[in-house]
Amino acid sequence: MSSATAEARPEHRNLVGAFWRGFRNFRRSRPFWGGLLAMIAGVPILYFPYAHLSLGGVTIAMSTTAGAGSLIIGVLLIILGLTAWFQPAVRIFAGVATTLLILVSIPVSNLAGFGMALLPGLIGGGLMMAWAKLPEPAVAAGAGAAEGTTAESVATEEPAAGASVPAQQAAEPKEVR
Repeated sequence: MSSATAEARPEHRNLVGAFWRGFRNFRRSRPFWGGLLAMIAGVPILYFPYAHLSLGGVTIAMSTTAGAGSLIIGVLLIILGLTAWFQPAVRIFAGVATTLLILVSIPVSNLAGFGMALLPGLIGGGLMMAWAKLPEPAVAAGAGAAEGTTAESVATEEPAAGASVPAQQAAEPKEVR
């Protein structure tokens, strides 16, 4: 008995493999990378206005009046990334809003998190706008259709000799009286 013909034992399920397949299907059915980059872009915008950095013995506080604006922009970027993941139908809105928020964050929140949010935010917004779901292959309707035949391959086949007559009549101009 080879491993190709062996039956899988039901008590030994590969949970990691099942999780990974589910995650792969999730990732491929939505603008995953655009949403992830949008969420990554929101983190430095949220962090720097409220951070207290210590260099040597000196504490540097970045608290400015832009703190509230940075909080709103950072939270909105994270929400837009999650929206692109869980509501792929609004991906265009989420992508445009992400791009606009990143551009607004340049003057509002410390040069878009000192530039660390600018590039991931612009790329993430572009990926969300550019993503399109792949069409699922449709099986051709018909009793005699070969297995694996798709609707596109059936539509591109040449019509039968008897079927071409109505097509020619429809293509010819009719006389006007």
